[in-house]
Amino acid sequence: MPTSTHTEQDSRTAVFAAEWEQWHAAHERRRADPHGFLAVTHLHWLGAEPSRLEGVPGIWSVQNDAVTVVLGAGESLLRDGRELNSSSVTDGSTAVAFDPIPEREGINLTAGPAVVELAKRGGEYIVRPRHPENPLLNEYRGTPAYAPDPRFAVGGVYVPFESPRPTTVGAAVEGIVHVYEAPGEIRFELDGQDLTLTAFNGHAPGTLSVLFTDATSGKTTYAANRSLTVVAPDADGRVALDFNRAVNLPCAYTDLATCPLPPAENRLTVAIEAGEQNPYERQAGK
Repeated sequence: MPTSTHTEQDSRTAVFAAEWEQWHAAHERRRADPHGFLAVTHLHWLGAEPSRLEGVPGIWSVQNDAVTVVLGAGESLLRDGRELNSSSVTDGSTAVAFDPIPEREGINLTAGPAVVELAKRGGEYIVRPRHPENPLLNEYRGTPAYAPDPRFAVGGVYVPFESPRPTTVGAAVEGIVHVYEAPGEIRFELDGQDLTLTAFNGHAPGTLSVLFTDATSGKTTYAANRSLTVVAPDADGRVALDFNRAVNLPCAYTDLATCPLPPAENRLTVAIEAGEQNPYERQAGK
């Protein structure tokens, strides 16, 4: 007959698994958004020479950190629901100039059913059309993951640096680099090993983000990187690291991504058999 201790432990494990299932289902829904990264059809790097871009209306160029698109008669591009093509020029075209965009930020434009992303990555401007009919999106059937395991949900301590450290990392696209401000590091123990991860500021307010690889990378998990979001530390610097919620970045699914690679110190030797695994497409060798 099971003891009350075993029953309580089983109950906590069941709750842990149920909460993970809810989180993972929500994450998969966001990934399969009609205009998410699975919908990206092209990756265009802008230059000073005006050029037409496949899958995008207009003629594009960039000079002095400002992007210009010239829209011809009949070409439509919307920003926040407002048509940008006024056709006020004598030849029936409209030149639209955009303000400089900060690094790792961007704006979304609309061209028919597609969203056109204009962004800056690695100091360069890119244009990426995202179409809801992209085969990669429509054929997506989910990402496999390890079964949730409380053993990989551990506590840690956040240690801030005296001042944020500019940290240069490589990228999934050859020839560019990313520079992130690292405010501190997270120290924790896993499988009897004392480990440290350099942390970056997270996308959501009040969060930290860590990029890492481990002994499963290139085997059961994606080789280049995985990402884990960490809620900001409490007053004593304590944080919770739940590697069951480690996720793939877009570069695990498409070559049209500019994802950062982990800093050297975040390449762990321990096997973190938790979180998302290789996507189905890569497992099948596609």
